[in-house]
Amino acid sequence: MTDIDHIERIKRELASVPTLPGVYLWKDEAGQVIYVGKAKQLRARMRQYVNFQDDRAKIPLLVDQIRSFEYIVVENEYESLVLEKNLINQYSPFFNADFKDDKSYPFIALTKGDVFPAIKFTREKHRADTLYFGPYTDSRAARNLIDIVRRIVPLCSASCSQWRQMKRIIDRDGYEAFKKNPMKPCFDCHVGSAPGACCGRITPEEYEENLTRVARFLRGSRREFTRELSHDMQKAAADLDFERAGRLKARLDIIRGLEDKQHAVVSDSLNADVIGIFREETITGVHVLMVREGRVINGNEFVLNKGTDVSDDDLLRNFLLRYYDVATSIPREVILEKLPDDADTMGDWLTRKLANSHGARVRFAQPERGEKRELLDMATTNARHTLMRYMVRTNYEDKRINEALLQLESALALPEPPLRIECFDISTLHGTYTVASMVVFTDGRPDKSQYRRFKIKADLDEANDFLSMQEVLGRRYAPERMADERFGRKPDLLILDGGKPQLSAAIEQLGSMGVDIPLAGLAKRDEELFVPWQESGPVVLPSGSASLYLVKRVRDESHRFAITFHRQLRGKGMTASILDEVEGIGPVRKKALLRHFKSFKNLRQASLEDLEASRVLPVEVARELFAVLAQYNDLREETDAANATTNRDVPQSSTSQVDASMLSSVDVSANMIDDPSTESED
Repeated sequence: MTDIDHIERIKRELASVPTLPGVYLWKDEAGQVIYVGKAKQLRARMRQYVNFQDDRAKIPLLVDQIRSFEYIVVENEYESLVLEKNLINQYSPFFNADFKDDKSYPFIALTKGDVFPAIKFTREKHRADTLYFGPYTDSRAARNLIDIVRRIVPLCSASCSQWRQMKRIIDRDGYEAFKKNPMKPCFDCHVGSAPGACCGRITPEEYEENLTRVARFLRGSRREFTRELSHDMQKAAADLDFERAGRLKARLDIIRGLEDKQHAVVSDSLNADVIGIFREETITGVHVLMVREGRVINGNEFVLNKGTDVSDDDLLRNFLLRYYDVATSIPREVILEKLPDDADTMGDWLTRKLANSHGARVRFAQPERGEKRELLDMATTNARHTLMRYMVRTNYEDKRINEALLQLESALALPEPPLRIECFDISTLHGTYTVASMVVFTDGRPDKSQYRRFKIKADLDEANDFLSMQEVLGRRYAPERMADERFGRKPDLLILDGGKPQLSAAIEQLGSMGVDIPLAGLAKRDEELFVPWQESGPVVLPSGSASLYLVKRVRDESHRFAITFHRQLRGKGMTASILDEVEGIGPVRKKALLRHFKSFKNLRQASLEDLEASRVLPVEVARELFAVLAQYNDLREETDAANATTNRDVPQSSTSQVDASMLSSVDVSANMIDDPSTESED
């Protein structure tokens, strides 16, 4: 069955899909789920895929693999969101964004199913009788937080051997039996980080109070927690129990020291998660700042796995589903750079997870300014650093470059990987200030010492990229340049910024010179590579592939280099003056003249005696300037007369406009010289 056949079959089958809210599952030939999505109207949404009405980059590749589908009808959009999240977790579809690595993130857990629940570090989150806090992306920070918590509120540790022995006795014989024959104090009890449950120093009711306080502390509600400790300390002091009051004061000092290390960022009432995202074409870094009671209490970082085949919106939405499915601390507000399309539905989902007794709702916010905007910028900066650290740690850049070079060798039928790539681009303004750039990538990286820039010498009345490209190729690959060590060796691949016309012009030029270089033209619109040996159509590199990323990077760098040089020349041309034609007048004397005569109008009306009396110029230079200004005035009078004759109905240009045009009449490019040095002109 051809591709067209299977798409037409699916279109027919979609006619029986209901127009109700639900979740759909696309499957491949092997019956594996490759994508899960939700819709308010199932049939219409699913038809968008096979009719190619969805402009996301991944859709053509996804549709090409679809062979069957399933759908589940639900009552409302909220139910579809929850079901979508669960199915993504179950199937981990290829075309849904996912975490980069497969590791499970750390949690802090309280074993609530026990008489004396313990605190522990864990990477598993599946027990119904356990209360989890997290996830944390730094295991060391999670373990340190457990130590801090136990110094503030004594609690048994699940790693304590005596706690485990006590748990076995209580589970087997019951608490009353254990109470009659308690154990010896453990080491943690001696140092004050455990309350002494193993030796009978604390009752289950008292222990439950400690547990409640720890849970409140881990959720970020530290203000209420601190008030309770302060009240207990004052009560102990009033009862003359100074030893206990001293212990409570020491715990309060620990909390205050911890808060001093955290930033007071906004108002005390802010309870939010601030999510910053930084995307490189193939991977994405995410940083979640947890702000509780106006303080940043934690920062979690993640790396997301899909490349350009997943849109930014899909990437963000799938991250939110995955993150808040496991997150235990639900904020009142989620701050983002861009809101998801179903922000209200996701807000309802998080509101139910928050389960606030006061009926508080979770809202999504997109701040434009103020302190929340500053927080978002900070989260985005941290996301960028997250991604950079990941790339360094995994040697990601080297692996991607090697993969890209091998992919290009295969896709373009090259004899070997293109270790030296040269790319050319033309920049012009209606045929003026026409320049060309040559950038070089060696071993997949920019080699700026080999960059070159060219001023096009052809007399062009209008923009002509083809003639310009032929000229620059003729100059670059001329025998004298090919023999010049400063221009490097012949490239393994030549890339042109453009499609088939630019490629044809390059083939003609190189053929006339007898130069044989593998070349390809990269079209901007569809990011397609045109090659001479393939008449059936362009070479399409896979979306999100390392090879496509590399050639786009080469093309974009060439464009940047060309347009920078073009703007530089254009800027010099606009600042050129008729005074530049007078030998002996440089920038200093030019400024002095204009300062003396106040304006160019006054200067061109000055007599020879006025110029000599200004004492700005030597006598010989003043006479030369007077002659040049006289020619300028004559030319202007002729121009004004011609304009008045040919177009009497059009208002004449102002003096400043005429002057400006005359000031830019000098060909500044004629004064520039060849220089094959770093980022040089040729």
